[in-house]
Amino acid sequence: MSSLTRTLITLGFSDLEKSERFLGFRELAGLDQGDLLTALKSANDPDLAVQSLVRLLSAVPAAYGKLTATDAETGSEVPNEALFRLLGASEALAEFLIRHPEHIDVLDTPTSPEPAAVPGAVLRASMLAAVGADPASGMPAAAVSGTEARIALRTQYRRHLAELAIRDLCAASPQDVMPLVGAELADLAAAALEAALAVARTEVSDHFPARDVAAVKLSVIGMGKCGARELNYISDVDVMYVIEAADAGPDDAGGLDEAHAVTVGSALASAVSQTIYAPEREPGLWEVDANLRPEGKDGPLVRTLESFLQYYQRWAHDWEFQALLKARAIAGDLELGERFEHAVAPLIWTSSERDGFVASVQAMRRRVTANIRDSESGRQIKLGKGGLRDVEFTVQLLQLVHAKNDPSLRLRATTDAIHALMKAGYIGRTDAAKLDGAYRYLRVLEHRIQLVHMRRTHLMPTAPEQLRALARAVTGPMNLKRPSAETLLEDWGRVKRQVHALHEHIFYRPILATAAHLSAADAALTTDAARARLAALGYRDAAGAQRHIEALTAGVSRRAALQRQLLPVLLGWLADGVNPDGGLLAFRRVSEALGTSHWYLGMLRDHQAAAERLCHVLSSSRLVTDLLEVSPEATAWFGNDKELVPLAFEAQWTEIQSKMSRHPEPTEAIRLIRLIRQREILRIAIADCSGLLSQDQVSAALSDADRAAVLGALLVAESDVQAGGQALTRVLVVAMGRQGGREIGYGSDADVLFVHRPVAGADEAEAQAQAQAIVAKLMSMLTQPVRPAIMAERVLSIDADLRPEGKSGPLVRSLEAYREYYARWSSAWEAQALLRALPLAGSDELAVDFLEMVNPVRYPAVLGETELREIKRIKARMESERLPRGADPARHVKLGRGGLSDVEWLVQLWQLQNAHSEPSLRTTQTVAALHGAHALGLVDGEDASVLEAAWRLAGKIRNANVIWTGKSSDVLPSARGDLEAVARWCGYEPGQATAFEEDYLGLTRRARAVFERLFYG
Repeated sequence: MSSLTRTLITLGFSDLEKSERFLGFRELAGLDQGDLLTALKSANDPDLAVQSLVRLLSAVPAAYGKLTATDAETGSEVPNEALFRLLGASEALAEFLIRHPEHIDVLDTPTSPEPAAVPGAVLRASMLAAVGADPASGMPAAAVSGTEARIALRTQYRRHLAELAIRDLCAASPQDVMPLVGAELADLAAAALEAALAVARTEVSDHFPARDVAAVKLSVIGMGKCGARELNYISDVDVMYVIEAADAGPDDAGGLDEAHAVTVGSALASAVSQTIYAPEREPGLWEVDANLRPEGKDGPLVRTLESFLQYYQRWAHDWEFQALLKARAIAGDLELGERFEHAVAPLIWTSSERDGFVASVQAMRRRVTANIRDSESGRQIKLGKGGLRDVEFTVQLLQLVHAKNDPSLRLRATTDAIHALMKAGYIGRTDAAKLDGAYRYLRVLEHRIQLVHMRRTHLMPTAPEQLRALARAVTGPMNLKRPSAETLLEDWGRVKRQVHALHEHIFYRPILATAAHLSAADAALTTDAARARLAALGYRDAAGAQRHIEALTAGVSRRAALQRQLLPVLLGWLADGVNPDGGLLAFRRVSEALGTSHWYLGMLRDHQAAAERLCHVLSSSRLVTDLLEVSPEATAWFGNDKELVPLAFEAQWTEIQSKMSRHPEPTEAIRLIRLIRQREILRIAIADCSGLLSQDQVSAALSDADRAAVLGALLVAESDVQAGGQALTRVLVVAMGRQGGREIGYGSDADVLFVHRPVAGADEAEAQAQAQAIVAKLMSMLTQPVRPAIMAERVLSIDADLRPEGKSGPLVRSLEAYREYYARWSSAWEAQALLRALPLAGSDELAVDFLEMVNPVRYPAVLGETELREIKRIKARMESERLPRGADPARHVKLGRGGLSDVEWLVQLWQLQNAHSEPSLRTTQTVAALHGAHALGLVDGEDASVLEAAWRLAGKIRNANVIWTGKSSDVLPSARGDLEAVARWCGYEPGQATAFEEDYLGLTRRARAVFERLFYG
């Protein structure tokens, strides 16, 4: 291998044999090879650069004078960066210089790491001057026509194109200057169309009277990328033509009639296209595509403004309004074009209100992807998944949905629109930065690929040498690393995946369809519109709701902007709840508590399910709203179902132990324990409100939270009481009642027994005193206020009234004292109460011994007639004495007819009579015991189903009362609003409160009949 070959490999040459041959051509013989190779190193494609250089020097000797340039800083001669970068990037523009050596001075174009744009007015004047037209004229007409005009126009266009390409290729960052390049390409195309129209006026005057041609105003409306000022190097230029007879009017008989104006206008439009693209010695520039006009190819080439408006108002498809988003007057009569823009703007920005608009835009994007050829699907930069269309459709849909009420979004260029969407909060900052960066990257890829041969293509090349050249072209001249084909494909793949993920996440937001259906007035949240809509939605205090809206949306902050975007939709979701006024107030409080938390605003914007769930809960649950006001950060759980899975007891206990180890001081330790319980109640309630938990799961989760709190409190109490002294006893907390059955609700107390056993050698009296102190401390710590106070806490009340001798008996007894009491003095109701005894916290050994002691008591071998009569007597007495004064027995879900008490006492009677011999009945849970009784034939299937249904519905109503009001109640509400809330919680549709009430009363009547027949029969 020769040293030259090794050097060429180092410099990035691919076709070594061919490039060595070109380097030996006589055109390069007089040049210093080292300096030449150094200069070629700066080219994206050194092979192409050296080949084009030889051809240029051969055809244009003056190009020798362009090989070097004077360095502005040092004054020394250096390789002409413009020459080598252009030759290494575009064979087509090298061919242009060979065809037109008179334009070799284009290589003197000043370069800069941060180039400035050439003003559109300068380009327009230059293009008109090229065809001999006066730029200052209102209707410039060319001095030349035919072949001469076409060649002059196309040559001048390509000169400007070469100047722009040089500034682009020499920029430090291609991505940074991409918007500038796209804008100048669009301005250059507009200038070319202006010059072509000047030629058309001259040529058409050969077929129509000059007066008629002068009487027709024609405006060229740029569409697509040209209208948006983000054009490619080579692309069809989408246009529409608007005409107007200059002198036409109702009182002017001399004006052109519309039909003749259309004829003249069509001739002008056709001539424009011919001048730009018809075959000629100087190749055409690009196709002038007018197929986005109404009716496409089947529609007239030109229309009056009135004709356009009639079509858009009556027959236009959804996609046509999306296309109009980019419409801009670019040439011809700009005053007429601006009137077109203003006339169609209201149609564009209200188009999303059309039925199925969002779905139709989404379907169109899917059709574009589906129609890609299989052979191109993996190479598409523009149309494929993760391509330019994904970015453009995403941005345009957001604009069309939200810009009807937010003028800041009414922008044409994609990069400008992304920034506006981010600034107004419609896209998160991170997502916007990713979209913007990806779009610029993909457009630079597209530009560099098209520059080579100046052909309209959006496909990634496959040849390794082309990929290597493209990799260098994308990174810019300041990049010190030599990128490879592999890194290019890896980067492109990463960008595609990122774009597609963002597209799927944003473009298919369900909230878009909801927001689109709102009228501009509804979305505006102005006082009159908002109050009318609030009243229609069902808000009772529209004025108060309006104050909340104003507080949420006032100002220019990002949060206020996002709230203005979201509230029109959220108001409807809040109104779906029972109390929209309360829900809106709660939403305001949560929003103010969370301030500008980016995750909160992002959740509301990006996760419809979470936002809708939050609104439903806020307008349906005082319990959750009170707890959220204290712990607003828990709002994040609405957006993540995993966060709404209740923590198991073991996980809570691990967390409590960790807190206690770091915070051993009793007051702080118990505060943290209570906070953990409070947090878990909130988690459970949100999951419950969201339909993620069954009734049994709710009870079990609440029981776990109480168990963890009691165990933590017990350890803190023991540590505090025994501090500095000796542990004289071990304490056990035994759950009783619904707590023992793990069937508690949100308003349940903790029914418990306290048991202790002195340690070996301890004095019994001292051990009893210590146990008493521990229990008193435990109860105090769980119920008394702590410093700092836990606001809105659901305090765990400890109820030890089920202990032997009730309130008159000692609060805590030793295991032996319990044993003696139950052996000598216990009554039937105490044995019945023990059916639900379940160790909750404390010594595991003591728990085992306690159960061994109570099992013979609660599962007696025989339930005598005396005990049976006593149980029935107590139940009857309880119904007459414990029911609150004035309470309707039919509506009291606990003690009323067919309520919780009826079912539980009947099941417990079966347990007392049969559990000694039937292990399936040895359970603390009501439903499990009921199922066991049915399996044993103690109750038939129909009766068992009625009992279970009544018991479960009564439990749901108790929970619903707490969820709805934040307060415990055992009564089925009679007030319509409260009954409606409870009915919805129990699964009934809105407006079905009466049906729910009738169902409950009917079910409990049947349950009471079963109870009376089986309990008293």
